[in-house]
Amino acid sequence: MFYLSVIIPTYNRYDVLKRAIKSVLAQSYQNFELIVIDDGSSDNTPKIQKEFPNIRYFHQINKGVSSARNLGIEKASYDWVVFLDSDDEWMEEKLQLQVDFHRQHQDILMSYTDELWIRDGVEVKVPKKFKKYGGFIFDRCLSHCIIAPSATMIHRKLLDKVGVFDENLEVCEDYDLWLRVSKEYEIGLVDKKLITKYGGDEDQLSTKFWGMDRFRVVSLEKLLPIESTQEKLVISMLLKKYKVLLKGAIKYDRILQIKEYEERIKYYE
Repeated sequence: MFYLSVIIPTYNRYDVLKRAIKSVLAQSYQNFELIVIDDGSSDNTPKIQKEFPNIRYFHQINKGVSSARNLGIEKASYDWVVFLDSDDEWMEEKLQLQVDFHRQHQDILMSYTDELWIRDGVEVKVPKKFKKYGGFIFDRCLSHCIIAPSATMIHRKLLDKVGVFDENLEVCEDYDLWLRVSKEYEIGLVDKKLITKYGGDEDQLSTKFWGMDRFRVVSLEKLLPIESTQEKLVISMLLKKYKVLLKGAIKYDRILQIKEYEERIKYYE
């Protein structure tokens, strides 16, 4: 029997959090506990524990989504951990289909699914760069984060080996973790759109920071040194990203960043 710990980190998203919780409770597969980590919300989020008395609710001072997810992992009762961002929701067969996958592929300790995107209330086509792949997909994970946290199911054994979310990264913390997993382990794909990701919200982290590649290069550099074939891929991607960052720094006259990026490009060339 697969028992799952579902972890929802949240911060000031009381209304959409209820939608996410309802999508978990509506799952056709019901062998799970539901953990909500309130990352220091100042809205009505604490009321959620009265509205849904069967959830496990924990509050912490605001430390960011990585810290919230890591606290959820720490509090989890079971070995299989499943993440859901509080502004996303699941299709009702999401857990069942992933459990079925892992029953059939017991050597694979992480899987994810495809996704549906809704932007400002309208379904949009997912860009090709976010196409999903299964197997040994390290090379597919280098450019962008193709794996949504809400789509994943991962065994604690894997997290014990590669580590949890990096709390020093304000964004791209998921990209960082999936790189650490994919450079060593196979990742399974359930090739169905089993999560809905919503966009257009002003509080989305990806809209708050300029130059998201600033965070991705940190993750890429953390991987070095590694196996030679993978190292060539990482260095090639670092050069691409630093050149993009340099172009942006020149455009916006960011003097300190221009010097830094020129030095990094020279180093990797």
